[in-house]
Amino acid sequence: MELDHLGIAVRDLDARSSSWTALAGGGRFQAEEVPTQQVRVRFVPFGSTDIELLSPTAPTSSIAKFLETRGEGMHHVAFRVHSVDAELDRLRRTGQRVVDGHARPGARGRLVGFAHPSAFGGVLVEFVEGP
Repeated sequence: MELDHLGIAVRDLDARSSSWTALAGGGRFQAEEVPTQQVRVRFVPFGSTDIELLSPTAPTSSIAKFLETRGEGMHHVAFRVHSVDAELDRLRRTGQRVVDGHARPGARGRLVGFAHPSAFGGVLVEFVEGP
């Protein structure tokens, strides 16, 4: 398991993208809508990992709720795994809470699943399947 990306919740994807892109040294990175999670995302590469900027597309999305209660900032830490379902099962077997019962579609055409923040001291952990 290795770090895949850090997720940061933002209100205005385009405005925040410019500062993160400048920090990364430039480039143009496409935004992607993830309808199942009601977000628009943009990944900005930093070496072997990425910063994922997330902006809500609906007031009922989890990112909209996060922004309402906590404001902009760090949302989750994501780890690349061989099997999201296997990681979620492993956590459940050790008594840890998970958000997802099984993998679901995420950004970049990859499968994702989340462990509940209560299992990791308030940090939302995402598992990402794929290269």
